[in-house]
Amino acid sequence: MALFKKRTTGKPGEWYYCLEHKKVEEGPECPAKNRFGPYASREEASHAMETARERNLEWETDPRWHEGKSPDGNPEA
Repeated sequence: MALFKKRTTGKPGEWYYCLEHKKVEEGPECPAKNRFGPYASREEASHAMETARERNLEWETDPRWHEGKSPDGNPEA
């Protein structure tokens, strides 16, 4: 029996997606640098990579981030 129990920073019912192991975890099992979350449900956490892809695409195509730049990212003359 272990004398000291490993403490997690999350709470039961919080769901995370581990980027290293590519799996859903309840309460953080892996370091924060390797996970997305917390999410409200297991289902929501299981779609973390899809959500990240969709958000990245939205940000990349948002004209507010590209004011004064040509489509290739260079400043317009």
